[in-house]
Amino acid sequence: MAQFVYGLQLLFAFESCLLPMNILGISAFYHDAAAALVKEGEIVAAAQEERFTRKKHDPAFPKNAINYCLEEGGITLSDVDYIVFFEKPFVKFERLLETYLANAPRGFSSFRTAIPVWIKEKLFQKYNLLQSFKEISGEGDFEDKLLFAGHHQSHAASAFYPSPFDEAVVLTLDGVGEWTTTSVWIGRGNELEPVRTIKWPHSLGLLYSAFTYYTGFKVNSGEYKLMGLAPYGEPLYADKILEHIIDLKADGSFWLDQSYFDYATGLTMTSAKFNELFGGPPRGADDRITQREMDLAASIQQVTEEVLLRITRDLASEYGIPNLCLAGGVALNCVANGKVLRDGAFEKVWIQPAAGDAGGSLGAALATHHQFLGNARAETRGGDAMRGSYLGPEFDDDDIEERFRGMGAKYCLLDDDALFERTADALAAGKAVGWFSGRMEFGPRALGGRSILGDPRNSEMQKVLNLKIKYRESFRPFAPSVLAEDVADYFELTSDSPYMLIVSDVKEERRKAMTENDKALFGIDKLNSVRSDIPAVTHVDHSARVQTVHEDTNPRYYKLLQAFKAKTGCSVLVNTSFNVRGEPIVCTPEDAFRCFMGTEMDTLVCGNCILEKSEQDADLAIDYKNKFELD
Repeated sequence: MAQFVYGLQLLFAFESCLLPMNILGISAFYHDAAAALVKEGEIVAAAQEERFTRKKHDPAFPKNAINYCLEEGGITLSDVDYIVFFEKPFVKFERLLETYLANAPRGFSSFRTAIPVWIKEKLFQKYNLLQSFKEISGEGDFEDKLLFAGHHQSHAASAFYPSPFDEAVVLTLDGVGEWTTTSVWIGRGNELEPVRTIKWPHSLGLLYSAFTYYTGFKVNSGEYKLMGLAPYGEPLYADKILEHIIDLKADGSFWLDQSYFDYATGLTMTSAKFNELFGGPPRGADDRITQREMDLAASIQQVTEEVLLRITRDLASEYGIPNLCLAGGVALNCVANGKVLRDGAFEKVWIQPAAGDAGGSLGAALATHHQFLGNARAETRGGDAMRGSYLGPEFDDDDIEERFRGMGAKYCLLDDDALFERTADALAAGKAVGWFSGRMEFGPRALGGRSILGDPRNSEMQKVLNLKIKYRESFRPFAPSVLAEDVADYFELTSDSPYMLIVSDVKEERRKAMTENDKALFGIDKLNSVRSDIPAVTHVDHSARVQTVHEDTNPRYYKLLQAFKAKTGCSVLVNTSFNVRGEPIVCTPEDAFRCFMGTEMDTLVCGNCILEKSEQDADLAIDYKNKFELD
């Protein structure tokens, strides 16, 4: 932080009378590249590069995302006053070298692979960034405009500055950024002060990713699967993890025994010692998931929750601040988030919806505006500053119609009332509906802008969506979207959860009594048990990842839920992201139509256009199941 703020105080003193209006934040070169634009302190636009290139977790320089943000802001790159990268490449390179030197000669194979790439591409990132900016603008010298924020500073800024709190404890946890894996900050007004850190290689994010790898899922992608698998198992290995792998203190600080891992200098996440501790090699990606993997998932999930609870309880006790902000990849663990909220150590919890590296682009821009330039925060009027996280591209009906005509799609254009009525009818009839409306979401969750929807009362809907539309594992749960004012009618949740980052239990009175046969079910077979009157969104432990829908941030999705409630008496819909397994969430009407035609989706709503699969030219169908690399 000192390098970012205090090292540039002199520059700030000379430019304080000419505060910049346009700040562009960028994250790139590891995974989830993104760009974000802040104008006069207001978040104007933000998007991940993957949405434009159609490459999941695309790490490349986010040229398309930058161009979108500039277009949305009505400016060119030359109009940008500061461009801020979300981490410090030289500090990261320092960590790489020191880690290899400390472990030499172990890790030479990894060193031989990594160093040429770093020297060729990453060590000179400043030069490469400047060249990329020139390619976008065609002119200009951007060296004086380019700044580098700290990785965890970017996470912390993304969590605190858009939050509704004037004062908060800010906790960031991820794999690693430069040297830091966990950080604590105190935010007050426009100030953000670091007070605690945990350093590499001791990382809660990498511990969870080690189990992601060991259970056969892809690191930086499969962590969601591990979390979803956990309720099918028992935490039989939790004590073993705490006894052998992680030394966890009462205040939540921890130390990892590196002899069980290979991520620091090797080519895999876990070592032979880790494999021996848990009774065998990692599961192959194509191998059947067994009860062992379910129990391992339950175990690491329980340990993760315990770490977070100890940290948050200690922070609440020490600082006496009632508000908590969260960011970093670990903050996407919505089950743990729910435990922290219900624990009550903090009265209020706010989580950055783009909590991973993509959100670092936004945090870097906000850190520049508030910390470096000293600008005050604007009033959020009771909500947050994220605009519901609807910060991506949108398309009007004229544009959508032109694109559909070009693709040969058959559609019907309806007014709002007719559209909501017909869509509600389709949902009530058990159809799977693609819903493409308004601006695309920023972050990994579909929030009613680019969603696939279904009737939560339909006990077959989870299987249908997983196997026939998403083409993914049958055990993975779906989230409910619910009218904000009705959330307490369905879930044990009394606060808003607009970003689908809090897991809560379905209310007791909505649960179905378990039969003896239900109680005897084992592992994945538990899916066959109907657990509530909204079974498609009730996980096997009676939990649900809740999204509260608010009229002020997404009026069209809100009105659809109202229409469905008027027709069925139910103000909940199944909401999953508009994509198939391994595909980024759709961005354009063309993306939506291709996904619609490549799956067994029944209906597509795009703006005010509605399309039925039965009316489309069969020759436009696509083999979508194997189009994308598995996530």
